[in-house]
Amino acid sequence: MIFASFEFLFLFLPAFLLVYFLSPARARNAVILVFSWGFYAWWRVDFLALLVGVTVWSFWIAQAMEGRSEAARTRLLVLGLTGQLGVLGWFKYANFGVQTFNDAVMALGGTPMPWAQIILPVGLSFYVLQSVSYLVDVYRRDVPVSRDFVAYAAYKAMFSQLIAGPIVRYAEVAEDLRARTHSFEKFGLGARRFMVGFAMKVLVADTLAPVVDSVFALPAPTTAEAWVGAIAYTLQLFFDFAGYSAMAIGLAMMCGFRFPENFDNPYLAGNIQEFWQRWHMTLSRFLRDYLYISLGGNRHGQVRTYANLLLTMVIGGLWHGANWTFIVWGFWHGGLLALHRFWRASGGGPLPWIAGHALLMLAVILGWVAFRAPDFATAFAFYAAMFGANWGGISDALSWQVTPDQWWFLWLALGLVYLPLLAGRLPFLRLSPEGLSGLSRPVWMWWPFAAFLLGLVLLYSRAAVPFLYFQF
Repeated sequence: MIFASFEFLFLFLPAFLLVYFLSPARARNAVILVFSWGFYAWWRVDFLALLVGVTVWSFWIAQAMEGRSEAARTRLLVLGLTGQLGVLGWFKYANFGVQTFNDAVMALGGTPMPWAQIILPVGLSFYVLQSVSYLVDVYRRDVPVSRDFVAYAAYKAMFSQLIAGPIVRYAEVAEDLRARTHSFEKFGLGARRFMVGFAMKVLVADTLAPVVDSVFALPAPTTAEAWVGAIAYTLQLFFDFAGYSAMAIGLAMMCGFRFPENFDNPYLAGNIQEFWQRWHMTLSRFLRDYLYISLGGNRHGQVRTYANLLLTMVIGGLWHGANWTFIVWGFWHGGLLALHRFWRASGGGPLPWIAGHALLMLAVILGWVAFRAPDFATAFAFYAAMFGANWGGISDALSWQVTPDQWWFLWLALGLVYLPLLAGRLPFLRLSPEGLSGLSRPVWMWWPFAAFLLGLVLLYSRAAVPFLYFQF
């Protein structure tokens, strides 16, 4: 079940909200837990046991740390992290490891090892990272140990962020789990935020999806087609994932929770460091606080700092998927971050925004090609085409597959990305986390609802498209 589906919008969500608000305050965490487990079991009941097991394991390890010596706490932390990361490693990387081993064996003329493919549970990467952050925070004494299993399990399983984030830390919702306020205003803000995210996903991202799929399926894309495909994917990924995050934040707000923001106009950044401060911000902070700083951060000289940046981003790339293309993508961004840091350390000043932004977007678009491509051969063919190896415009093989509305939405998506630049000139377009809050009240009241209704019409006319980050 996904948010952008009729099952969720007209069955699951109304039933949840009805039970939730009719329940007494002390029972609402339990309502969240039961419905969230049901939401996850809708996909596969057997993998619900894995989610419950990860939850029980991290809850018990944190409880066991309390009152122990530092040495004992360290041993328990290692045990807890080994269990969590072991689960992630098995389900996410076993296929990749065996395939890499078999490729090497076959290259040497040997017989590959028999292997049955392991299915990756949806959302595993996200809820394991939550467990890791909780155990580390308890170990560091940054958060108190949770004594309420229902509240902790509700935090782990909360359907609004279970599948694809944001990566919410326990400390960010601990107070809300104990007691939270509800109001028509907060519910309305959450509903409007949800509708904006729904429109981003259904109207923009899902309309661009066929363009991206068609281009990447071409055996020999022309230069124009390669650039169209790369730019379309750059836009699709943003509107898909930022749309999911907006929907998750809106659902949480409807229930009285305040989730951290996950996107802040990343495609308006002026350099690579600023981009990672704006893109998938909860993951960026996780990588910084639990990996980069643990590796030594910038405390051991410039060379070590560059190495830490590279390793952090390579691991971040591998977290996204078990494929060499993700490792290359992580190395690419780690190298860009190291290069940016070297430039600044060498006395280089900031570039004018338009020059820095142009270089950044070129680098980001090139990186997304590797991120999207299923293998190196596809990525290299794309890069070759982008830089003139198959010079030409839009071929008949693509033009018949792309409808006029898809071309229009490609331009619309570009316009929406750069719309915030007009906020200074047109104050009524000034943005806020809730959306276009500066619009006059009558316009603001109907705009998200109108977009939501249009999205429902499109959703009715075509099959629901899973969120891109479900695969990660």
